[in-house]
Amino acid sequence: MKFARTALVLTFTVSLAAVVPAGAALAPSWKLAKIVALPTGATGLPQGYLPALSCPSAGNCIAAGAYSDAKGKTQGLLLNDVGGVWKSPMILKAPKNAAGNPSVTISSVSCGSRGNCSAVGLYQDQAGSSESLFDDEVGGVWKSATEGALPPNALTTSQNAQLHSVSCASSGNCSAVGTYWDTTTPQPSTQGYVINEVAGVWRAAKEVTLPPGANANPMVNLAQVACSSPGNCSVVGSYIDANNATHGLTVDKVAGTWLPATSLLLPGDASAYPSASLNSLACASNGNCSALGNYEDASGDAQGLAVTETSGQWGRAVTLAMPVAAASNPHVFFYGYGGISCRTNANCSAGGQYRDTQGDYQGFLVSEVHGEWKAATALALPRGAVQAGKNGGVVGVSCSSSGNCSAGAAYLDASGNYQALVVNEVAGAWQTGLKVTLPAGATTVGVDGGVYGLVCQKNGACVATGSFLKGTTNYQGFTLATS
Repeated sequence: MKFARTALVLTFTVSLAAVVPAGAALAPSWKLAKIVALPTGATGLPQGYLPALSCPSAGNCIAAGAYSDAKGKTQGLLLNDVGGVWKSPMILKAPKNAAGNPSVTISSVSCGSRGNCSAVGLYQDQAGSSESLFDDEVGGVWKSATEGALPPNALTTSQNAQLHSVSCASSGNCSAVGTYWDTTTPQPSTQGYVINEVAGVWRAAKEVTLPPGANANPMVNLAQVACSSPGNCSVVGSYIDANNATHGLTVDKVAGTWLPATSLLLPGDASAYPSASLNSLACASNGNCSALGNYEDASGDAQGLAVTETSGQWGRAVTLAMPVAAASNPHVFFYGYGGISCRTNANCSAGGQYRDTQGDYQGFLVSEVHGEWKAATALALPRGAVQAGKNGGVVGVSCSSSGNCSAGAAYLDASGNYQALVVNEVAGAWQTGLKVTLPAGATTVGVDGGVYGLVCQKNGACVATGSFLKGTTNYQGFTLATS
């Protein structure tokens, strides 16, 4: 079935009086939600995938992901919001050596300024290799995508490369991170790499130098990059050491030079085999960042952790205290799309998922205040909600100022259907979540849908993107905005 190219409008109202005490600062007022218009012949979003969103200014955004065309091929999707109006969808043009089914998937997008953005991801080439790609928008015009260059030790055939994240500090000045297979025999090793765009030109790729004692196959994962100014960025991820223990990883670029990676200093109760990783990152200024991740303690319990970088030095990670009703093994989980936001140094808000003493999955929200991570609070669900669910909880967080933020999430209703919601933080206090009303006939966002992207400007204006289940298996996208 073809989707109409004209966006349909659905209502989404908020009663501020019900959630904000008299005299308090007002929460953002979320107004119209709209169905995303897809290219002609599109049949939907594979697995509800619409993860990327960047808004360099209020009402001017780029969203990106993937869609299925009329022949069942996966193509790259670009959505452009200009002056608060979402324009006709655009197809990311795959590199010339792409396979008949290019399987283009955009994982991340970032804009240095309005009309000047970069998107990264992966595609399949004609030889059957998975290759990384990047595409640039210059002056409001998107070019054709280009295969991402890899370090000199990369396999030239049967490659498995992809770019996971991109961050643009200004127009034409970006950094992207990803993984690739090297030429190690008899089996290739998974390495991490960084690639920089300087003054609009993408330069040679560089393999990340790992800490001493890395495994022969370190299985590197570089999850996110954040650049606070041209030439100054931070990266988080994970790697495996020679004892097959997984550790968190940080990498910094200072004044244009990438430094060797450092291993995350874990909380004192960490297991010798901590299964540690970092997957969400935000930087307020050069060398001042905060990141989230997971580790296993000495009892084998899956805990959440946070770590702060101050003046270029990463400190020791701390265990995040879950809400009072959390299970002894809270199974803390972060989705890694945009689950942390820092408007000033060491003042951040974040969210994720945990399990409570009843074995139910719940969402949580947590704040860093002047460098101290406070105890998390449970995501307050709308009336009729049962729990956040295994595929629910907080996915994205964005702050207009310290203590004034919005979050996107999903939860299970009384009928066992997943629903999307947004929740506002006002003056440091999180309000009850607000259900997103879906189009007529749609009863759920499905197990793969919900709010993926969320960006709030300093003036308080916010935009969110996500997906919902239309019919039994077909996912469609939606957008939300505040007034």
